[in-house]
Amino acid sequence: MFLLAQLIGLFVTYNYSVVGKVLPYGMEPPAIDAAPGLTSIVISFAIAIAVIFLLMKIKAAFILRTWFFLVVALAVGITLTLLLSFFGIPNTSFIAFIIALVLAYFKTFRRGMIIHNLTELLIYPGIAAVFVPILNLWTLIVLLILISVYDMYAVWHSGFMQKMANYQIKELKFFAGFFVPYFGKKERDKIKKLKQIKKVKGKLTKKEMNKKFKVNLAILGGGDVVFPIIASGVVMVAWGLLSALMVPIGATIALGLLLYYSEKGKFYPAMPFISAGIFLGMIVGWLL
Repeated sequence: MFLLAQLIGLFVTYNYSVVGKVLPYGMEPPAIDAAPGLTSIVISFAIAIAVIFLLMKIKAAFILRTWFFLVVALAVGITLTLLLSFFGIPNTSFIAFIIALVLAYFKTFRRGMIIHNLTELLIYPGIAAVFVPILNLWTLIVLLILISVYDMYAVWHSGFMQKMANYQIKELKFFAGFFVPYFGKKERDKIKKLKQIKKVKGKLTKKEMNKKFKVNLAILGGGDVVFPIIASGVVMVAWGLLSALMVPIGATIALGLLLYYSEKGKFYPAMPFISAGIFLGMIVGWLL
């Protein structure tokens, strides 16, 4: 799901930032230089985090749900506007927004895995399409470093990320991000052992075939998904599509390694690892 979201995001940002399709709903950014863009983004994130923390403290669940509902509707609407435009449908942005409102309602107020996954694939490309035009390579690098440092602090020191995820799931009844299933080291060793047995014996016994494995579930926040999309979009504008493709590949490999080496029951900030994968992808893209 992570890689699929990255590829959809690359497609959306390509059409809005390279082909030149106009962002709907008045989201087309003004002509500003990179420094105010970075400064405004950092300040916006800081304010948003502070407001979310305050609303969590006073248990303002309705306000948070409404806020989330509007963000989902807007982001999904941006993505759907682009997708529907390829079918020659009139009043594309209006129709897309109506569909987005319905999807946002079910995602926010009605729980369902299909709607959750579908909207997650549409939300982050729409958000990225707004941010890509106001960033360049240098501001992107600085932003990723700042986000990675904050992520480490929020997970390992303050525990804010765990509190926010727990509050979303238990109190708000929704989650912004993906649930990623993966096998821990013990389970991987068991699978490896069974493969060796099959290789030697040629087949497995009924007991061995029916053996159960515990599947761990990692929580991947929305920021962990959207920042690689933003990064690939910025790289695409600067260096082209082929170079941009290296970014999601690097981010996916980094995430895979994190899940592979992570220990059950421990919390890890994903952004430092994903950012490292993004930077590696950028280096490869620059060399192409």
